[in-house]
Amino acid sequence: MSLDDLYRRVIMDHYQKPRNRGTIEDGAVTVDLNNPTCGDRISLQMRVEDGTIEEAKFLGEGCSISLASASMMTEAVKGLKVEEALRFVDLFSNMMQGEDVDTDQFPLEDIEALQGVAKFPARIKCATLAWKALEKGAEEIDRKTADQS
Repeated sequence: MSLDDLYRRVIMDHYQKPRNRGTIEDGAVTVDLNNPTCGDRISLQMRVEDGTIEEAKFLGEGCSISLASASMMTEAVKGLKVEEALRFVDLFSNMMQGEDVDTDQFPLEDIEALQGVAKFPARIKCATLAWKALEKGAEEIDRKTADQS
């Protein structure tokens, strides 16, 4: 089996059996984003305690890349400090731009399967939608924390 075939299988597995699909009942920051060029939509919820993402879930509609990316992202950021998750967003963004990335600090695991998307500029927005929602959620968390101070 080729590496491309393996990556396609990983993406389809996350698309067909998404991890963390659903909603968080209490104390979640919610971010709704859409990609108007293709119709992908995501609603990301995160529960953060003491600066750590304790829980991340999503609901959405869209292509296999968009929903698989959301599934992978929510798996990857659970347990990370918000600042660490934002560094992960930067790493992912660099990968989507076709750059070589140093994965020593953040092992990509299944997320690496999305690196081939960089070859298709029209699909990059699909892959990054959930990650953009994570960035907006972090901004909202910062605002809430500042308001409580």
